[in-house]
Amino acid sequence: MSARTTRFLASLVLILATVAQAGTPVDNARIWPATDHTRLVLETGDSVEHRLFALESPRRLVIDVEQADLETNLGTLNLDDTPIRQIRTGRRQNGDLRVVLDMKEDVEPRSFLLRPNEQYGHRLVVDLMDLDNTRDQEQKAVLEDQSESKRRDVIVVVDAGHGGEDPGAIGPSGTQEKEVTMALSQRMVERIDAMEGFQAYLTRKDDYYIGLRKRTEIARDYNADLFVSVHADAFRSPQPRGASVYALSTDGASSETARWLAESENSADLIGGVGGVSLKDKDEMLAGVLLDLSMTASIEYSMGVGSNVLDQLDSVGKLHKSSVEQAGFAVLKSPDIPSILVEAGFISNPTDEQKLTRAGHQKRIVDAMVDGIDRHFRSSPPPGTLIAHRQRNGGEEREYEIRRGDTLSAIARRNQVSVQKLKTVNDLNGETLHIGEVISIPSS
Repeated sequence: MSARTTRFLASLVLILATVAQAGTPVDNARIWPATDHTRLVLETGDSVEHRLFALESPRRLVIDVEQADLETNLGTLNLDDTPIRQIRTGRRQNGDLRVVLDMKEDVEPRSFLLRPNEQYGHRLVVDLMDLDNTRDQEQKAVLEDQSESKRRDVIVVVDAGHGGEDPGAIGPSGTQEKEVTMALSQRMVERIDAMEGFQAYLTRKDDYYIGLRKRTEIARDYNADLFVSVHADAFRSPQPRGASVYALSTDGASSETARWLAESENSADLIGGVGGVSLKDKDEMLAGVLLDLSMTASIEYSMGVGSNVLDQLDSVGKLHKSSVEQAGFAVLKSPDIPSILVEAGFISNPTDEQKLTRAGHQKRIVDAMVDGIDRHFRSSPPPGTLIAHRQRNGGEEREYEIRRGDTLSAIARRNQVSVQKLKTVNDLNGETLHIGEVISIPSS
């Protein structure tokens, strides 16, 4: 055997040994600072085994990833507004990848794996939960204010759909739904906060993901009178366009589009993690009865709010549907809080996508949504609120112009008044209405 042949075989053995020992690649990383936690995401070429543990003096968190190769630079991650001082990496003698987080403060660490979806491959997620949660302090202050005041504000919790790991739908020009929903939601909170008798809060305040159930938990922690989830979703074809409003359905979707959108939204937790609501302290049958009763009342009230919002959105532009639709949206499944989901438009439609990125159109959408919410609570204020107090001491009536498709019973339902009261106030003998006719809506 020649020397050249010997060298070739030796090189081949070395290459094969290197390939055989190659580990699962960690080829990308992201970090998302949230209100109550920081999320570190490591993208891996396949599912991995890992171990997470803490060390003291100095304070560190250690992530050991079995047989993994680091193929990205973790040093480029922006650690501002996170509890992490720096990230160091190395390789253990057994071949495992070690990632060390030098911490500025104590946190409660959690880790889990996420399977591939349409946007991402395998991911190892590490959540660093804050021990000193500023949101908890804010929520406590709200509840104390409500308990001490007989003329409290109406509390609206606004949910900017998607975020962080979950971009939501992506338009033909690359616009991400999470960016549109954040812009609309921030405008909405600013507008509501400027109104006397109202106070609004965001479920997420920046670009990070919150589980669907967690969003409704946040609304419950604020003792919200209304939960509004803001979206700009996509359909499987570019034709659908226009705004629409949805409430929860326990009996199936009201249309194919509603079913499609609900399935799409409900899959979001596959991207960012899940949460849950517990009734484990209740007898199973009693819990079922309580849920059925409260859910029925909540859905009915939600339909009333949604109808008022949809009436106002009709003045902004084309509606996708002229009535409130219903489907099994997981984010709306709060039995004790009226909840609606507003699709500001279809980001999959080129015309809607272009409009949704314009500040002027965003303002018109937000003004319409807030005007609808304001109109609803003026006609049906929650007990104990400043609005209810003022109406008891003066009462309010407003005018409404009849539109195509209106019925007296539908108008009564969405304004939380009886059909008989509408007839009495407007001197109506029957239930026939005429388009363009103006009637008075009494306070409920």
